[in-house]
Amino acid sequence: MSKVFVNIGLSLDGYLAPEGMTMGKPEYKNWGAKWGAMMGWLLNQQYFRQNLLKIESGGETGPVNDLVRSTVERIGANIMGKRMFDQGEVAWPEDAPFHTPVYVLTHEKRDPWVRPGGTTFYFVNDGPERALELARNSAGGRDIRIAGGADVIQQYLGLGVVDELEIALAPVLFGGGRRLFENLQESVQQFRIDRVLDGSAATHLRYVRQ
Repeated sequence: MSKVFVNIGLSLDGYLAPEGMTMGKPEYKNWGAKWGAMMGWLLNQQYFRQNLLKIESGGETGPVNDLVRSTVERIGANIMGKRMFDQGEVAWPEDAPFHTPVYVLTHEKRDPWVRPGGTTFYFVNDGPERALELARNSAGGRDIRIAGGADVIQQYLGLGVVDELEIALAPVLFGGGRRLFENLQESVQQFRIDRVLDGSAATHLRYVRQ
């Protein structure tokens, strides 16, 4: 059976996104610089540049680049929240950087949105369990990534269905924003350390469910 995993960047003080993050206004509360400092490691990887940014030359190679490749290639479907979709809808290129079905948790009724390159957004009104069921059915045996934001990840942690946590921990302090680990019950599932990979701009941590 396909696995459910979280793969995100995180600030040193535990924030998934800086305060005031609003696409089109990167200067607001300096969120653009903060996010760039957290995710700069990814933007420099050769695989990400070539396959998602469509930049043919340049980029770092090595273990972190290999990690990015293996993560992208394992994804058969993505799940995200409405807030993340709304931010991305105005910022993603026409060829959105997913190339899989994407299930958006929302109360909004909307027809599927088909984009070039294999990305189709489906809008799910029946809760996280239904979104996961649809994602499993469409993933073709590959894994399902819970893309974000923080509240959606928390919902799936609360359901006890997350098999793996992959966190790129960057040495940047936000001081405020969207925390990853909030609103969790005491009975939330437990994880063990599976891998630690040191990068030049982030430490890559992989935890698997016990």
